[in-house]
Amino acid sequence: MRTSGSSRLRGPSDLGLAALTVFLFLGALPAGCGTARHDAPAPAPTARASEPPGVGSGRDVRAAASPAHCPRRPRERLIRRAGWLDRFEVTEYFSVPERWFHGVPVAVPGIAGRHRVDWLYSASGVAMEGDGIGLDGRHFHIDALGHGGWINAAGQRTRPSACASRWSRGIPAWLEGGWRNTRGQVTFPLEHGGWSDGIGRRELSYAGVTFAHGSSQPLRAYWTVAVDPGLIPAGSRIYIPAYRAVNGGWFVATDTGGAIIGHHIDVYRPPTSSVADGGRYLRGQRVFVRPPGT
Repeated sequence: MRTSGSSRLRGPSDLGLAALTVFLFLGALPAGCGTARHDAPAPAPTARASEPPGVGSGRDVRAAASPAHCPRRPRERLIRRAGWLDRFEVTEYFSVPERWFHGVPVAVPGIAGRHRVDWLYSASGVAMEGDGIGLDGRHFHIDALGHGGWINAAGQRTRPSACASRWSRGIPAWLEGGWRNTRGQVTFPLEHGGWSDGIGRRELSYAGVTFAHGSSQPLRAYWTVAVDPGLIPAGSRIYIPAYRAVNGGWFVATDTGGAIIGHHIDVYRPPTSSVADGGRYLRGQRVFVRPPGT
């Protein structure tokens, strides 16, 4: 999700009974190893990329392990030289289609008309992915997150950490706001009647959350990635060997996110086949980073 024009909070999430699971723990793609070329430029995403120097055997310029206890904000040092880094987690995000969702349409600040409430505010929807495709085929994005945070299915606040799959109180389900049932758990009204998890007895404010028309920035599938700007400078070219068979392996760091912390890269891709499939989740990845001007 976006807290401004260039910030988004994302990570594996699950709404449990509402069947809004986002990330499946899928196996890693096979990493390709080929002849190294020290002068290889970043190719277009449809071209087959030459690999950066030292594929499979290169010495890390700056290798650091993911924190053992997944701190909320690890100490990172901005990368200034091209080289390999170890132990990355790689996740994926996409412009999520409204047609996947079943909540009642609601009016929200910033965009005209009504849209399904779970598409807007759930951890499977626009609030988490940052960008969505409405029933009319147009793009929308979250413009401001207000003063709240994320809550799990039990209605407890949960925070992201340096590990993509770990949150302080479990994976998020909903933005802080909306309906709660008699047990204080997340629920929401369905478009054709009824509730997702019991009747809502209490409705809370979303505290300044707004949306906007269009995408907040150009997003290019299998080219755009979100990174922690405290570690990887904006505009860096990134090579992920696990994606060599998908797009040649090269990406450009043009996006950020509140849940993209430390050794975590989020790859923008086309929408998957369903809301239950959040895309690839790869652990222990070795990536090559080339900052701008290097």
